[in-house]
This record gives sequence, C-alpha cells and structure tokens, in this order.
Amino acid sequence: MPTFIHENFLLQTPAARDLYHNFAKAQPIFDYHCHVSPRLIADNHRFADLTEIWLGGDHYKWRAMRANGVSERLCTGDASPREKFDAWCATVPHTLRNPLYHWSHLELARYFGIDLPINPQNADAIWQAANRVLADLRVHDILAAHRVAVVCTTDDPADSLADHERIQKLGLKTRVYPAFRPDKALGVNEPVGFNAWLERLAQVSNRPVNTLDDLLAALEQRHGDFHRLGCRLSDHGLDTALAQPCSHAEAKAVFAAARSGQAAAPDAWARYGSFLMLEFGRWDARRGWTKQLHLGALRNNNSLRRQQLGADTGFDSIGDLPQVRALGQYLDALDRTGELPRTIIYNANPADNYAFATMVGNFQDGSVAGKLQFGSGWWFLDQKEAIEWQVNALSNNGLLSRFIGMLTDSRSFLSYPRHEYFRRVLCNLLGAEMERGEIPDDRELVGRMVANICFANARDYFRLELDPSYQARA
Repeated sequence: MPTFIHENFLLQTPAARDLYHNFAKAQPIFDYHCHVSPRLIADNHRFADLTEIWLGGDHYKWRAMRANGVSERLCTGDASPREKFDAWCATVPHTLRNPLYHWSHLELARYFGIDLPINPQNADAIWQAANRVLADLRVHDILAAHRVAVVCTTDDPADSLADHERIQKLGLKTRVYPAFRPDKALGVNEPVGFNAWLERLAQVSNRPVNTLDDLLAALEQRHGDFHRLGCRLSDHGLDTALAQPCSHAEAKAVFAAARSGQAAAPDAWARYGSFLMLEFGRWDARRGWTKQLHLGALRNNNSLRRQQLGADTGFDSIGDLPQVRALGQYLDALDRTGELPRTIIYNANPADNYAFATMVGNFQDGSVAGKLQFGSGWWFLDQKEAIEWQVNALSNNGLLSRFIGMLTDSRSFLSYPRHEYFRRVLCNLLGAEMERGEIPDDRELVGRMVANICFANARDYFRLELDPSYQARA
C-alpha cells in the first residue's frame, strides 16, 4: 500500500494547501547551517548503497535504533551495510509519532520515488529500488534536483579548506561556502586535545601558536582565509553564552597553563572563553559576517560511549542551564562598542523560547531588518510541534515576516526534505489561522510572507554570492 506521504501531507485546510503549493513549494533551498562533508561535494561522491547515504553519521537514527534494542554493532559497528539497513527497517515501525517516521518516508519518496511503508516486509524491495537509483545519483545531482542555492558547511579554523577551494573551481550552480566554527579554541579544560589542535592550527596557518597572542593572530588569519573563500558566517556551540569579565593578562595566563598541560578550572575556562568570544564577535562585525550561537545542548552525557565511539554519536540531550543573563551581557558588550554583528540565536531547550525571542528584540538597531534572529527549531526541536512553538514565540514577540527560515543541521545529503517538512508545518499553521479569521484571508499578503521565509529573507540577510538564477529579487 502507498505511504501517507501525499501532496497534501500535513496540510489540513484549503488555505494551507494554497500557501504551500503556490508560494512555498517551488522556493529554492538556502541551507545556511549544516554538517555535510565538503569533501563529498568536491569529489561529486557516488554512494555505495542506501546504508551509506541514509544511516552513515546519522545519530538521530542511531538513538532510535538503540532505544529499539538494536546492538551497537548494527548502528556504528562493523555489521554489513545490509544488516544495518535491515535493523533500521525493523526500527522504523516503532518510530510512529517520532519525526524520524515522517523524515524517513519523505526521503524515500523524494529521492527514490518509493512510496512503500518502511518495515521488514518491504526492506528488500526498498533496498533494491533505492540502490538502482543510487547507481546513477551523485552529490551534485542531489543538490541540483532539490534546487539547493546555498550550502554553508561547518568548518574548523584548523581545517585546510582545500575541499572548498576545489569546489569553487567546479562551477556548481549550488554555491558552497565554509562557516567558521572555532569551538576548539576554547578547549583549555582538556589540554591534551587542545594542544594537539593547536599544532594543527599552527600547521595550517604556517605560524607558531605558543602564546595567546599567537593564537589570536592565527585565528584571525584563518578568519580572513575563510572570508576570501566567501564565508560570511561563524558558528559557536556552547552550553550557555559566555560573558564574564576577563583581561588579556588573565586569558594569557589560562592559555599558558593549558599549553603546559594544566587543565583550566570551570571559572577560568569561562573567563578565557568570554575573552575569545568577544574577539570573535569583533572580527565578525568588522568583516560583515553573521554570528550563530547554538546554546543549551548538554553534550556527551555517556562517558563510556564517548570513550568508545567519540563525540557526536547520539548521546546528547537538552540542557537546563540558565541562559538569558549571560546572553544579554554578551550581546550588550558588543553592542556598546558598535561591534555587534548580525546574530542568530538557537536554543536547545524550548523553555527558553520566549526568553530568546524577546532577547533579540533588545538589540535591533534599525540598520538591518531582523538584524538579530531567533533561530529555527534546532536539534531536538526541529520537528512539527517544536517548529510551531518557535514560530509562535517569534510571532508573538517579534516579526515572523523577517524570519530567515529553516536549515538542515544535518550530516546527510538525504536531509533536504526537512525544508519541505518545515514549509508544510509553517503553511499549515498560517492556513488554519486564515480559515479561523485570525489573520486576513489574503493569499498575496500571507503567501508573500511564506515565500520570503522559505528563501528570500535568507538570501537578502546573508548577502552571499548566488547563481544569478537564485539571486534575482522578487
């Protein structure tokens, strides 16, 4: 039997269907934050099978499989691709009401034209049909088929950027840019890994990194290298914003201790991190970048699994640290000196929705529409219910019409239907309000806002170079 993914999936009213089909569906994708591999784009990679493209690196799926009693061997271990795929197919029926059920069926439908329910009975048919398509499907084909105008990957300052240099010589219609993620510069609490990273940074920047000033010089040099490759975004993953007073001398001492192998205590780490975060903000403002702050995730909770499997393998959760005061102090410190860049703030804890939505309003200065953004639902909050929470909080406390929309935040090239998913949720929410008379039944007014949220707002906000077919203003 066909799946429930039909043309009006999630669209419960005539107004919602009109908004989606006539204003949202055809919009290009502006994926301004993701974790896909630039190397795979540069190589125009062809995936060996459905397991590689569908399950490789996807910690969302691994979490579900573990919860379903699947052994680690079938998630991240040495099982064969077909064994892992079969384990996932056996798990999917148990994911009802989890967004993975929606996403997985959307992915099969949009990439492979498969409309079968995912279950053990259909596993062989899905495997055979998808792999036939994959035999002739490469990364560039995926980007073109989904009309992806922009991809911003997430890159460490110690990365060489050679893959991005290769990409820029390919003439892709999809523009691919690095985004500057200097989180490891804050690693003075784990000096072994920190010092290894400093050696990588020294090598790529071709300069010694033995003192704090060396570090700042190397990082700012890399900031400039990223800029020359078209980067206009930075990104930071933090438990909470950092805004503790710290002098240059104090930061220098913390760095020196870590360089000699002494781990920074939590207070010293926070002061040092605060010092660096102000520097990073100033560089972003000077070069006209947008800063992204991902706040509130509690990462790597399972120490045994981190030791065995490494980070980013599905053992993270929502944190409950206080967020608002430090966030306000950080933004204020940059704003006082005229060095507050365009900033997007994402929260992992929905309890902070209204706090974040109101905080961004404190620092709008009239220079740019939506200069500060309350970012889209992130990580555990990028599903239907939490997308609606984020849109409602933003609408009630700011300007939804200036919102820059969705991103994939994914490591998988199969994740572009998440933009479709978001668009359907947005149109359904607004369409219901039109039908109830809570907003005008004006398809041009509401439809134009939908189209802008889906693409045009991000295009205008980030000011990245796009292919001319995507660059034109409405």
